Amino acid sequence: MTIKLSEKRITCPHCGHHLHATLDASAGDQDYYDECPSCCMEIHYNLHVDEYRKKIQLTVDSDDEQVF
Repeated sequence: MTIKLSEKRITCPHCGHHLHATLDASAGDQDYYDECPSCCMEIHYNLHVDEYRKKIQLTVDSDDEQVF
């Protein structure tokens, strides 16, 4: 499956800062944390690759609470 890199604009669930995330779906489903450059709080990223539909689904939240 070939999915190119894609860029997504997200909002920090803590401070509302807008940032761009580059998504690389070549490694399949991913679950990781990254730090907001504005407030330094952890942002939880959950990346799901739908190989059948050739789509990438990104869920961004803070800890256990889903934002969008």
